[in-house]
Amino acid sequence: MESETSRILSEEHKNILKVIAIIKKECEAIKNGKQADKEFFSDAVDFIRNYADRFHHAKEEDILFKEFCNNESEMHCNPVNQMLFEHETGRNFVKGIESGIKENSKDKIVENALGYAQLLEEHIYKEDNILYPMADEGLSEKIKVEMLKKFKNIDKEKSKDKEKYIKLIEKLGKR
Repeated sequence: MESETSRILSEEHKNILKVIAIIKKECEAIKNGKQADKEFFSDAVDFIRNYADRFHHAKEEDILFKEFCNNESEMHCNPVNQMLFEHETGRNFVKGIESGIKENSKDKIVENALGYAQLLEEHIYKEDNILYPMADEGLSEKIKVEMLKKFKNIDKEKSKDKEKYIKLIEKLGKR
């Protein structure tokens, strides 16, 4: 049965996937001759850095992944190192997008944006369908309750940021 923590993380994934779909659409338009819109990609980087990384990954890296490692004996395997590697790879793609913006290189922007999109689609699939069910099965109810409290604290602390980035998804989608 899906825990509340897994449900929260999966809901946040839906927002990230919305932005990824918009990024892919924008990259396709650029491939078909459209100019690269620096403001769009700057907004996308802002969303990725702040919503995906600082808001969502704070829950995964600082809470869920730590519990995975603390309770490794309860798990049949520990995919945390792979997930962290993929988070870091995603951050490198974001740096590449920023570099492309600064260099005015639409090819670099598109290459890194599509790399990020593909990585995250696969990564999110693994988390939603493998990692989170493993956590739901392997972590005790007591740990899940503690994690949920920490998640809610993050949501409370960053509620204005969350609202800002939900509105940014709408703005990006209206392009």
